[in-house]
Amino acid sequence: MTAENHTRLNAYRIMWLFVFFDLPVGTKKEIKTATRFRKDIMKDGFTMMQFSVYIRHCPSGENADVHLKRIKTFVPEKGQVSILRITDKQYGEITNYWGA
Repeated sequence: MTAENHTRLNAYRIMWLFVFFDLPVGTKKEIKTATRFRKDIMKDGFTMMQFSVYIRHCPSGENADVHLKRIKTFVPEKGQVSILRITDKQYGEITNYWGA
């Protein structure tokens, strides 16, 4: 296997998980629940990309599956949580812009 093929295979094997969420925060209990969810996913290795968008690098699809199952146990009763799983190759195609 050439170095180029090896790199290409890794780019499709390595995964990224994105967690997007919109949780209610109208009451003190809801705020506490949303805060707990954020803390739980950060303890699981996720990094905040934006306030309600967190990302995590996973070395393989099997590793990503472990984190997907774990996130499901953190999901609050109310609100919406979406999880996007992409390859490292797809992640490399992201274009980000930051203001001054």
